[in-house]
Amino acid sequence: MKCPNCSSTDIGKIGVNQFYCWKCFIELTLQDGKLSLSQVEEDGSLTDLDDLFQESELEAKANGF
Repeated sequence: MKCPNCSSTDIGKIGVNQFYCWKCFIELTLQDGKLSLSQVEEDGSLTDLDDLFQESELEAKANGF
């Protein structure tokens, strides 16, 4: 598995189909073969980052998920 944002392989599992990149500190959620990326804010809320990536970059298989 690799992070589509920073290409790090330092990915941890935090829940069912939920992962966390320990290098760039984003949360990755696996849904229907695609990844959804979110930034964790200081107050614990999530900010969607999907619009910053192309469809091909969010493909789960392309990232080893």
